[in-house]
Amino acid sequence: MRITVSEFVSLDGVVQAPGGPDEDPSGGFAHGGWTHPFFDPEVVGGAFDQALAGADALLFGRRTWQTMAAAWPARAGDPFADRMNAIRKYVVSRTLTEAELGWENSVRLGGGKAADAVRGLAASGEEGNLLVMGSPTLVRELLAADLVDELRLIWMPVLLGGGKSLFPDDGGMRELELVSAAQSPTGAQVCVYRKG
Repeated sequence: MRITVSEFVSLDGVVQAPGGPDEDPSGGFAHGGWTHPFFDPEVVGGAFDQALAGADALLFGRRTWQTMAAAWPARAGDPFADRMNAIRKYVVSRTLTEAELGWENSVRLGGGKAADAVRGLAASGEEGNLLVMGSPTLVRELLAADLVDELRLIWMPVLLGGGKSLFPDDGGMRELELVSAAQSPTGAQVCVYRKG
């Protein structure tokens, strides 16, 4: 199994609420939707299209899954939305019940630590390439457990001054290799990194 993480990131490392003001205001975060001025369909949109095209399934934390589940089914008819709705979606959660998993092809990975749930999925041999979008708490745990194979970071030319970060703060050093970079006319940089 291979895990790819695709994220919007501010220059100061914030990933919180890139899509809209109500997405995640926790901690008093007031900049929801901060990616919109820097999105372009070719470079930035193309990076997400490419990541989704290479995925066999999606992997989410609970909060991101709930946000996506509330948005994507209503967008049916768009090729990206249709793929998002049809693909298998794993959600790591100790609180969601099977009855709450109304978004098509969603499966709950329960239990204790997220890394253990993902290792269990890997051991089952059911999935090949997993794509994680959003889910910063999950991503931090997967990075700390050395389970992420590739980071597709879309750096936006903005400083947000605080908010949720993607990166573990455990003091561990992790080497990555930059394998590609593309610049959008909006100033966004799409950088793909793999384990060194």
